[in-house]
Amino acid sequence: MKYRTLQDINNAKEVISCPGDTLLETIQAKGISQSDLALRMGIPLKTINEIMMGKEAITSETAIQLERVIGPSAQFWLNYERQYRFDLAEIAESERLLASD
Repeated sequence: MKYRTLQDINNAKEVISCPGDTLLETIQAKGISQSDLALRMGIPLKTINEIMMGKEAITSETAIQLERVIGPSAQFWLNYERQYRFDLAEIAESERLLASD
């Protein structure tokens, strides 16, 4: 178990960053609104909002669309998403184990 104390878990929660954080920074730097991004990608604005909040995962299809519209590579977005979801699962499992002690 990577996180052994509640403090470890709280620290991890403070530093974890969802792909939506980077997505927001990227579109802001390019001067693109969330609405424009959704339109260019051909997906609902709600989907973009949920990705930004970490509620919806970036799929392979979404990653390819992001690469096409704003860059960087689809693989970048997929790796970021995979690591984010892994970190969330690791935190949740650590919380579960600490609660059962």
